[in-house]
Amino acid sequence: MNFYIIDDDPAIPLVLQQILEKDAANTVVGIAHTAQQALHDLLFMHVDIVLIDLLLPDLSGINLVQQLKARNDQSRFIMISQVRDADLRAEAYQAGIEFFIDKPINVIEVKMVVEKVAQSIQMTRQLTDIQSLVDGHLPAQPLPVNPHQDEKDRILSILKILGISSEAGSADILSVCQLMLDQQLSFREIDFHQAYHITDHEKKIMFQRIRRAIKVGLTNFAHLCMDNMGDEIIVERANLLFEYKNVRNEMLYLEGSRQTGGKTSLQHFFDGLVQT
Repeated sequence: MNFYIIDDDPAIPLVLQQILEKDAANTVVGIAHTAQQALHDLLFMHVDIVLIDLLLPDLSGINLVQQLKARNDQSRFIMISQVRDADLRAEAYQAGIEFFIDKPINVIEVKMVVEKVAQSIQMTRQLTDIQSLVDGHLPAQPLPVNPHQDEKDRILSILKILGISSEAGSADILSVCQLMLDQQLSFREIDFHQAYHITDHEKKIMFQRIRRAIKVGLTNFAHLCMDNMGDEIIVERANLLFEYKNVRNEMLYLEGSRQTGGKTSLQHFFDGLVQT
């Protein structure tokens, strides 16, 4: 199952991610600390289950669920809250959530609730296949929500190797890659203002998130190269994403042989990431 977590407390998503990803079948594909970031990210992601804080600073969790439902988001929603007000909870269920998880986070409760929702999703898929048989259609494989889902899964696996799949900029990276795949564009050809309806300032903030994530990826990849010297596949991937000289400079910096580390290029990284 693919999960997306929204909570303005940075500690909560990290705790939930640790719990969820103890099951190898689960992947947290994105984390947001505001409703607006989540609304943007979820346009470009295939997510099975969304965990949402009830009291977000810019928009209530209930209103966020309503907005996502209004644009036909097929995800299932679990609300996270320390508020036990009966009226608020009733409103949340009416908006379309499946369950509540109470704060402080309890591992057993999280596992139990998530398992119930996951079973419901699997049952719905099975019933859809059965209905297809009854209607005389081949059940086959369910049509992918995203025609480039295989490529996105591959890109996500690379972000995991780089250790940045949960960085704040990872959702931006995935959405840019989605745009490049859908429209067959290179990074240089993207008109960010038109594609994302953002101002220069918002574009700058987006790029800052991406650069921070890529820099973390460069550092992590340099450590990986140090542990696997001579591995041709790793060297090839290093060259595709960062140019090997930058990975080498980062390795020397980590070893204390240089005063500065390797540099990163958004264009080189994205073009390489989509090609890999």
